[in-house]
Order: sequence, then structure tokens, then C-alpha cells
Amino acid sequence: MMNWSDRHCRYFWRLLSARARLYTEMVTTGALIHGDRERFMRFDSQEQPLALQLGGSDPGELARCAQWAERRGYDEVNLNCGCPSDRVQSGMFGACLMARPALVAECVAAMREACQIPVTVKHRIGIDAMESYQELVDFVGTVAAAGCRVFIVHARKAWLRGLSPRENREVPPLNYPWVYRLKQDFPELVIVINGGIQSLDSAAAHLLQTDGVMLGREAYQNPWLLADVDRRLFAQANPLASRQQAIADMLPYAAQQQSLGVPINHITRHLLGLYQGVPGARQFRRHISERAHLPGAGIEVLEHAQHCISAAAVRARPAA
Repeated sequence: MMNWSDRHCRYFWRLLSARARLYTEMVTTGALIHGDRERFMRFDSQEQPLALQLGGSDPGELARCAQWAERRGYDEVNLNCGCPSDRVQSGMFGACLMARPALVAECVAAMREACQIPVTVKHRIGIDAMESYQELVDFVGTVAAAGCRVFIVHARKAWLRGLSPRENREVPPLNYPWVYRLKQDFPELVIVINGGIQSLDSAAAHLLQTDGVMLGREAYQNPWLLADVDRRLFAQANPLASRQQAIADMLPYAAQQQSLGVPINHITRHLLGLYQGVPGARQFRRHISERAHLPGAGIEVLEHAQHCISAAAVRARPAA
């Protein structure tokens, strides 16, 4: 979710679900230690519960960042051991860490020593030549021995040689039974399943076998899916009744952020999928894409885009 789940996206998602736990895009320890820490760690309190996802492999650096996460008010700090891109491999973090479970355990131990908030790990079911379920068990067992209690498992292997990051999200086959089996073999751990989940019906089915479900690309490309999460998965009332209400609730935030110098297209880009499957959705997306980046563009871009949906609804009505 790098470059996707930034603070503006998360604010929008929180309007759709009050209960779902949100995760930041992966932030490297180097970016926090040597870069613009405020930019990467800033969030609105309404985004909580919120986890900071870190990329790194140096226990001391990860411990510093975990401590900062706690001080800033994050509810969880997550170590990414699942991202397959070349850039993260060269930096010795992401999915390549699955080949070094002892190092991951050392990192987790250092992070837990530095903070009181939960330290969790997100990983794949394997990488490259890791072909056996036992290797997955060994990884989880080693990291759990360091005190990690929550594992978010992307149910695909990552091929670090020969596949692009995009292909790694689609080409390796999904293997949900291994994640189910992991929960059976580690009943004391919290096992969250991730990968290829595109509906709340699927999420509910996975929850019969695991402790949690993580949505990624589907939540971004079809965000209205989140609007029924509270009712379906938490037995609570949904916070919004309509997509129109979502737009209306985003307008004050967008105006406030623009007054602070945030270009409006940094916010509107996260709303492009809101009307997926609804008449007028294409015009809605086109209006935002063509106008939000223009000099002087403001919240009227969203208001006018909403009119595209209203006009499409009128056109779709049967003639009297």
C-alpha cells in the first residue's frame, strides 16, 4: 500500500468504518531517522485505532522508531516482512527477511523492549525456494518466541527473483489453507489473513478459520466496501448511510487541509473509486482526474464531481 494509505486516505477510510484498524503505508526506519519524521508520522486522531508499519532490519533503529510511534500515539507498530520490491530487498527489509527469522526475532525483541504498544509482524507464506509449510512454521515459531503475538499473513509466496512487485500480488497462487493451518498449530497466536480478499462475504468466511482479515487493494479501489464493515463484522451500526454523505463529510477536512497548503488532488485521488459500479462513476473519476490538479482547484472539484453522479441517476430513470 505504499503511496496509497497516506493520512488523507486513512481519514477517508475512517469515515466509512469506525471499527476497522487502519495501517499506514510502510515507512522505512531511514526515512524516520534521517528524513522528514513529522511528514511520515503525522496523523489525525480520528484515524485511530492506527498502526505504524515499519520497514527495516536494524534492531536498534527499529527500537527507536517503535518508541517514537508510542510517543506519537499510535496503537500498534508493525514490522513489514512481506514487501517484495527490489528497493526494499537492497535495503534488507521486506519479504527478504523471511529468510532470516532469527534477525526478525531480534528486531521484534528490541522493539518490544522499547515500547509498550503491541509489536506485530506482516509476512508472506514463503519466499523463493521456501517450498514447505514447515519453513513457514519455523519462521512464525522463531518470531513468536521473541514475544510477537500477532501475525498478519499474506497467503502468497513472494518471488524475489523474476517477478515484479505487481506480479507478486497476482501470480503466485493463493494458499489460504496454510494460513488456516497456522492458526490450528498456533492457537495462542492472533493470525490475520491477507491476500486476494474482495468481499465481506469472503472476509466473514475467513473469520471462521482465522482471528482477523486484512484488506488491501480492494479497500482502495472499491472503498465503499468498508462502509458495511461495522455492521457485517462487528455487529454495530455503520457510520454512513450513503456515498453522498461520505463526500459531504470529506469536504470540511479537504478545505481545512487545503488551507494548510495541501493540494486538493492529494486528497481527491483517494476518492476515485468511491462510486465503483454506480452509474456515472466514470464521469465522476474523469472530472476529478482532469480538474483536481489544476492551479486554484479546490473542494468545488468534489462538489461538481458529485453532480456527475446525480445527472447519471436522472438519465437512468425510466421515462414516464
